[in-house]
Amino acid sequence: MRYFLEVSYKGTNYAGFQIQKNAPTIQSKVEEALQIIYKTHIALTGSSRTDAGVHANQNYFHFDVDFPIDQKVLYNLNALLPADISVKGIRLVTGASHSRFDALSRKYSYHIHTAKDPFLTDTSWFYPYQLNNQLLEQAASLITQFTNFEAFSKKNTQVYTHNCSIIYSKWSFTPNHFIYHVQANRFLRGMVRALVGTMLQVGRGKISIEEFQSILAGTDNTKADFSTPAKGLFLMEVNFPDTCYCSSL
Repeated sequence: MRYFLEVSYKGTNYAGFQIQKNAPTIQSKVEEALQIIYKTHIALTGSSRTDAGVHANQNYFHFDVDFPIDQKVLYNLNALLPADISVKGIRLVTGASHSRFDALSRKYSYHIHTAKDPFLTDTSWFYPYQLNNQLLEQAASLITQFTNFEAFSKKNTQVYTHNCSIIYSKWSFTPNHFIYHVQANRFLRGMVRALVGTMLQVGRGKISIEEFQSILAGTDNTKADFSTPAKGLFLMEVNFPDTCYCSSL
């Protein structure tokens, strides 16, 4: 039997989502908790491999076992997991369902604050510069017109294509807070942070809209700004087709 496990986490204290040697990760903590409960190792496969310091409102694992999983395991898992990781749900899925390859889309948000706030230290980027909201919105709207994002992908990333279908790309604004929202069928490594960093250069007047459009149209990732820190990035949602699910527990 195959299950999807929905998790939420604050990534500050972890070396990323996927298991690594000699480093705490979200996967390692969840696998440890499952082993305590079931007295056997249960290997997890992750949906989206968020980097060190990146947070998630919603991410998924899938795993296979030869025994039924009861809904009450959620309480036990959360009792064992640290305070910065939460298991939100578990669903029985078809044997062929895959938490990574069957995802229809993913949503990310990137959070920026322009006035010092000690409560946002781990979950938003303090960026004390004057930004032009209109230019940021204009830059975000251009992104939906492109499909090849090689210029916004880190090098030495083994992918079969740099093409991504952007469903929406927009900024929202409240006093002293800027949030970039983006949804696509897939994302490249470093892509959201590079898009944000480069748009901020537009918002500050460091590069023009025309220059940003030229970077989008090109393939040279030395033109994009990858300096945005991980702490402002959130994986907000992963969407799957209904056909993945067998039934509720």
